[in-house]
Amino acid sequence: MAVHGRPALRDLFDDSPTPHIAHPPETHHRDVYVATDGSYRESGGGLGAIIETRSGERLARVSLPDIAPNNNVAEYRALHLGLDVLAGHVPRNSRVGILLDHDDLAANVNATILSHRSPNGDVPHTVSLPANVENHWRGIRARLAGFDSVRAARIASEQNPAHPLANSPEHYAHLDTTDDRRNRRPDHPDGRTPIPPPSRADRHASD
Repeated sequence: MAVHGRPALRDLFDDSPTPHIAHPPETHHRDVYVATDGSYRESGGGLGAIIETRSGERLARVSLPDIAPNNNVAEYRALHLGLDVLAGHVPRNSRVGILLDHDDLAANVNATILSHRSPNGDVPHTVSLPANVENHWRGIRARLAGFDSVRAARIASEQNPAHPLANSPEHYAHLDTTDDRRNRRPDHPDGRTPIPPPSRADRHASD
């Protein structure tokens, strides 16, 4: 079920631009979607993430208090967290759509995906990291490489379903991210249960 009062993640993704990557209708469908957000306040912010299948079934919601030095670090921490949780819910050959309201982070994710597709590893677009996110960026890149296909879409902050989770973590302390839905598999576009073949064990993320 999608977050009450907000469009399903698939609908948001389909209607949003994917920086650096063309978004023709026949190629943008994903098996699973993750929206993340990080908030920064001097008194303490938070991290939020929501994971849904393409049919809108919610696999996980995460809301954690966090103290980051600035908003950039909070956004990178949130994506790192969301991808870690996602990796525990879906197989490696999943096609993943990421929804972010941080323009540069979305662009960096897609630039990295394009570099994975390049035979010589060249990055066609510059990846420019803000200060103090290097460790989280390494974790993000490792998670991206673990999925079969990834794209990041840029959405407005007011559209981001993870925004309330990041901004009011004290209201979501009841969330349990270790429930039995962890082992469910997202529905595949052609109806198959996606089982990763051994030959894909070391493939880089692409799309």
